[in-house]
Amino acid sequence: MERLHPHHLTENINWDFIIIGGGATGLGTALDAASRGFKTLLVEQSDFAKGTSSRSTKLVHGGVRYLAQGDIGLVKHALKERGLLQQNAKHLVNKEEFLIPCYDWFSVIKYLTGLTLYDWLAGKYSFGKSKFFSKKETLTMIPGIKEKGLKGSIRYYDGKFDDARLAINIAQTAIENGASLLNYTKVTGLLKSGDVVTGIETEDTITGITAKYIGKIVINATGVFVDDILQMNNPDSKKMVRPSQGVHVVLDKSFLNSESALMIPKTSDGRVLFAVPWHEHLLVGTTDTPLNEHSLEPRALKEEVDFIMSTAAGYFNRKPMEKDILSVFSGLRPLAAPTNGDGNSTKEISRDHKLIVSAKGLITITGGKWTTYRRMAEETVDLAITHAGLESKACVTQNLSIHGSLTTATDSHLAIYGSDRSKIEALMAQDPSLGNKLHPAFPYIEAEVIWSARNEMAETVEDILSRRLRILFINAQAAKDMAPRVASLLAKELSADKNWEINQIETFNKLADGYIYHSTPKIIESALANNQIPNYE
Repeated sequence: MERLHPHHLTENINWDFIIIGGGATGLGTALDAASRGFKTLLVEQSDFAKGTSSRSTKLVHGGVRYLAQGDIGLVKHALKERGLLQQNAKHLVNKEEFLIPCYDWFSVIKYLTGLTLYDWLAGKYSFGKSKFFSKKETLTMIPGIKEKGLKGSIRYYDGKFDDARLAINIAQTAIENGASLLNYTKVTGLLKSGDVVTGIETEDTITGITAKYIGKIVINATGVFVDDILQMNNPDSKKMVRPSQGVHVVLDKSFLNSESALMIPKTSDGRVLFAVPWHEHLLVGTTDTPLNEHSLEPRALKEEVDFIMSTAAGYFNRKPMEKDILSVFSGLRPLAAPTNGDGNSTKEISRDHKLIVSAKGLITITGGKWTTYRRMAEETVDLAITHAGLESKACVTQNLSIHGSLTTATDSHLAIYGSDRSKIEALMAQDPSLGNKLHPAFPYIEAEVIWSARNEMAETVEDILSRRLRILFINAQAAKDMAPRVASLLAKELSADKNWEINQIETFNKLADGYIYHSTPKIIESALANNQIPNYE
């Protein structure tokens, strides 16, 4: 999967679908449209899943929280999609056991009742039955849990996955179904004929080449950036979304010392917190902080990290300290822009998606979550067919395997590549030096860098260490240690010079510093100045 450049595509192609945004929703829409036989082009301003779609809590879930809010329909649809995703991406989506620790008997009854309903709603897509475990059994399953006052726990099952890896595999599947995908291609304007949107103007951010593309329908699937596109169409358009920040802290796995995940159902601010084993580490999050601005690299606020750490400390036997944080990352969710006076409330805003015709020829899709990406894409393509008068063709993605989908032995970290694993092993067979580790403490090897450059459209050290190997998200310092070797391998693969290599290392180190947690007063002062500190009381 080599990177396409604008000159690879003739500008006189009349695309059926032009999709802006290479996150979960955009990629899903490209796959749906292409697999129905439509001429499909997708452009992404950076790397695929650079923003929100690589920064999730790594759950494929129906939404226990939505069940508590009484949104039965949303939960039922999501549970079906959870089952389909596991079926179609076997190498990436795994069943995960979650335990809810209970410190009073009322909680035991409440959660067991609710989760029994959750299981029932899943129907034939059920991952397993919920069950009560005694205090003794709970301590055996999660040795790191706080013992004092513990009555027991409720077990339920949901899914766990690698979000950025899934994004890459969906991109590959879309290409295999005939779609054209351009990464590092920024939309600089919309083409119009009167009031009708007819295409896009773009700039390749690596080469600087500009291009224009004409299409029958343009899909705005840019997440927290949707308003930027809408304002290209109408500078006076009201804001549709407001970003809400979700922060995750990554710790050593020993803090829970378990393969089971922990779900803390009610925190001090009434939200849910998860502690999930992921890539041999422990991911803890998330927060929900309204922000006034969006960016590709949002930064955690000290208040958010403090909230996660103090909440976790209330449930872990060993209290995590700031020095224990291996990486901290933030993602921005696109929530509906507030229309009432309370601009800071995010609790009651629906996480379900919004799909609207923004103008003749322009459809906007935003919101939702990874679990329901396929269904959102189906609805988007269905609406586009009707709106643009395209030939009616049925959706085929319910049973469409994602690239790599294969149940393989999990004896190696390479299992995450599914059916591509054998090809990476073949690279090592040709050149045994490619079996060398990139870091003595981690399993990642040089062959993966070569594979990602040749087959997964990785263009930068960040693409490799952040979204192909995920190391930046689990241990930022280790990622910095790996950067020089990755830059060297990538430079050779991309025929880049030494200056490019040096620049890549410097750029990546600066980025990675933002994932290493520093509790500095400047962060707080800046946040206070922008009125961004949330109130957790």
